Amino acid sequence: MNGKRILLIVGGGIAAYKSLELVRRLKERGASVRAILTKGGAEFVTPLSLSVLTEEKAFTDLFDLKDEAEIGHIRLSREADLIVVAPATADLLAKMAHGLADDLATAVLLATNKQVLAAPAMNVRMWQHPATRRNLATLQADGTLFAGPDEGEMACGEYGPGRMAEPPAILEAIARLLDAEAAPLARGTPLRSLAGRRVLITSGPTQEPIDPVRYIANRSSGKQGHALAKAAAALGAEVTLVSGPVALPDPQGVTVVKVETAHEMLAATLAALPADIAICAAAVADWRAADEAPQKLKKQNQVEAELKLTLNPDILATIAKPGPKRPRLVVGFAAETENLVENATAKRRSKGADWIVANDVWPGTGAMGGDTTQVHLVTAAGVEDWPPLSKDETAARLLARAADALSALRSAAE
Repeated sequence: MNGKRILLIVGGGIAAYKSLELVRRLKERGASVRAILTKGGAEFVTPLSLSVLTEEKAFTDLFDLKDEAEIGHIRLSREADLIVVAPATADLLAKMAHGLADDLATAVLLATNKQVLAAPAMNVRMWQHPATRRNLATLQADGTLFAGPDEGEMACGEYGPGRMAEPPAILEAIARLLDAEAAPLARGTPLRSLAGRRVLITSGPTQEPIDPVRYIANRSSGKQGHALAKAAAALGAEVTLVSGPVALPDPQGVTVVKVETAHEMLAATLAALPADIAICAAAVADWRAADEAPQKLKKQNQVEAELKLTLNPDILATIAKPGPKRPRLVVGFAAETENLVENATAKRRSKGADWIVANDVWPGTGAMGGDTTQVHLVTAAGVEDWPPLSKDETAARLLARAADALSALRSAAE
């Protein structure tokens, strides 16, 4: 995002205060920001606040003599790499959908040839109104992308979808659009939303006690699972992350449940149901000690010692079983060192999962504990070979596919 130019349009809603935080975060990432403040937006934040944070003039008037002498609305619309509308109120979205241009913000939006990302913010009834739904459909068809909205409590005291996405989520959506290394999103492709969806993700290793000191575990860092949780939150989902012991910060905007053993992880995942999507990215230990010693085991001059193991519960297979609480999309991970696709394909069938993400964890790949990975997505339709990507990019791509899959399931049901 370093060096990119963002034009931020601030609409008239209580969520306008979040735009100030968004500017700050964009500047931290090295982006330059110009801001257009609508008449309604100025009822909530001031031009001075935006000017100080952007270190640029805050533009407000379509008929400003100096600016329009230089055809300001055209210049603003063309000099940006991306236009972000946050908050995008119901009124502003309606004007965008119908091509109105009665103020500086809407004139810029009508004159632009750049990608537009909107972060809707409005009352739940306004969000659900047929007129707003028609406007959203029109804007999506025209190529406007959307970040959010979130579901939650509103300033009016009501609850539901319509809250503007939080600045970190909008920032991630902007980063996806501007990251030259990420898979590009073509103009006209909707930015997937998981607003109103519940997503359950497991992450990290489990630690299975042998005695009070020792345990059975693996080298999982939890980086992929935590990246998935962050990506789901960025798309507006309500996310529960069930994590084994990791040395990672908790993702923002995510409910984190920390566990140690496979049995604890199973209990936590079942407690987090129902969910629309479940992604089992944790590296759960297959076995545990059959009898956990109450005290530290001593060597006692033994050259060899016998450790009896018993199978742990299969969390993926348990979640994937048909039933009223089965998520509509169940995704598992297959970490393999040989016969990668073949083993992952067999795992998808045996576990009852919808998708399996197969990744090679042979030590030479650096995937286990590293920041990059190369995966293969195994579905009922076949196998997709993905290029090497960072774990954040892999997470963003997988969650985008999951959002598409849920939309397709909804359309089929209707």
